[in-house]
Amino acid sequence: MIPKISFRPKTRTSALRLSSVLVATALAVSLAACGGNSNNSNSGTSSAPKHGGSLTVLEGQGFAGEWPGLDPATDTDGAANQSFMDSIYGQLFELGAGGKTIPDLATGYSFTNNNETINITLRQGVKFSDGTPFNAAAVVYNWQRDLTATCTCKPVFAPTQTTPPVITATGPYSVSITLKYVDAPFIAGLQGNVFNWIASPTAIKNMGETQFAKTPVGAGPFTVVTDTPDSELVLKANPLYWEKAPDGSKLPYLSSLTFKTVAGDEQALTAMKAGSGQAYEGISTTALVPAFRKSFTVTAEPGTSPYDIQLNTKIPPFNNIKAREAIYYATDAALLDKSLFNDTMPVGQSFTSPADLFYEQNVPGYINYDLSKAKALVQQLGGLSFQLGTIQVPTAIAMDEAIQTEWQAAGMKVSLMDWPLTGLIGAFQAGHWESMLQTAGAYDPAIGVGLCFRFCSNFPFSGVHDAHLDTLILGAAATVNAATRKSLYDQAAAYIAKNAYGPFLFSIAGFNVAAHGVGAPGLTTAIPSTVVNPGILWQYAYNNG
Repeated sequence: MIPKISFRPKTRTSALRLSSVLVATALAVSLAACGGNSNNSNSGTSSAPKHGGSLTVLEGQGFAGEWPGLDPATDTDGAANQSFMDSIYGQLFELGAGGKTIPDLATGYSFTNNNETINITLRQGVKFSDGTPFNAAAVVYNWQRDLTATCTCKPVFAPTQTTPPVITATGPYSVSITLKYVDAPFIAGLQGNVFNWIASPTAIKNMGETQFAKTPVGAGPFTVVTDTPDSELVLKANPLYWEKAPDGSKLPYLSSLTFKTVAGDEQALTAMKAGSGQAYEGISTTALVPAFRKSFTVTAEPGTSPYDIQLNTKIPPFNNIKAREAIYYATDAALLDKSLFNDTMPVGQSFTSPADLFYEQNVPGYINYDLSKAKALVQQLGGLSFQLGTIQVPTAIAMDEAIQTEWQAAGMKVSLMDWPLTGLIGAFQAGHWESMLQTAGAYDPAIGVGLCFRFCSNFPFSGVHDAHLDTLILGAAATVNAATRKSLYDQAAAYIAKNAYGPFLFSIAGFNVAAHGVGAPGLTTAIPSTVVNPGILWQYAYNNG
């Protein structure tokens, strides 16, 4: 049995170490579950945060800068909207620096029933911003609703879970979820997951889903003032927010927080220089980093998601392994890294990155760049024509154009397509795509846009349908033993390489920008990325400028 893990309040000063047999986040390294004071908002600044003031955060169009609605159960943009969701709803558990699990609206957890039941204790005395109680009944209502709704980042259960998991309120402030298998990274997997965002049941029932998606109600540090989807979200401090600063004063520090969409990195730079924004999430254009640094604080965030060229093995041409092998031989990842990112990102052969658990840089049997072999395979196939798609983000589009050039050198005919996030999701769900440049990974391979997200048979964003690979991937997530997980992930990487299911390039690592005097954990300090961007802890954000 795995012992119960409880957390002290957020003003704690002592440290509690997690045993390496507890959860996935503590398997490869020993992580402090709640070491020291959790408020690290002073990091990277010489002055203490001041209360009051406003902050405008710019979000790039095509990813975080687009949102169809802010109801967790119906949000089809998933973890891309995590900054909005975290601000409005708070989180059951937060992810901090070094992969530390920090309690927020939850206070502890345990695994029982041969590790197939996960029990979570909740913080008492918390109210949603509409004054109704945050409690176990609210969590159960949300989780059951999430599982039957259209959200794109709900938990992905193993194929052996043929019936819905059993979700139960075991007390006024405790809930449990029982599965038919062991889900070792369940707690870590809450990051960027709708289960981590709890909405007011009363508000949903009173407003109806359509209105609630426009004016959501949570127990987070901020409440909605106005919401103009895909353009601007204006929030104000939640007067009922439960958490206190170390000096006993109320959080959040900010009186108002605004998210505003910009077209991309260049436009964000121009807007910040003009004073239209004081922060920007996720620079992906490495060449612009020096220009941002001239005027602002730039923080490199740990990359956890390698670029992956996905191949749809269900339809031609990539249901033929020779076509897939040709892609491997024709792709020069080192040249792409040098040309586009100045060799700043280590080239790898797996779904892990240096900031991840179970990192493996070199995979046995991996097919490396060899243009002559690529040309020979294309000739054997009688030609190779297909479409390469990606998200509508400038860096990804530039990557696709560079990859197209490499593949055309091998004699392939490659057309390009890009979509905003909502359109990209639709393209995957339609199932007619042929190849995609995406990311595949998380600080734990079993969570977020991780290994199963891109390679499990039953997942809509996967192009691979292989029962043996499913067994390896799901087996790694179903054990709490670090050595066993490492072995299974290594086997999965080798099996992907053997079958040429899709080459990996290098880790995508973003940069966050803040005006001088602005700070927040994950904005001006490094936190592992949940999907592409880290989950910034907005209750600690401040603007002393």
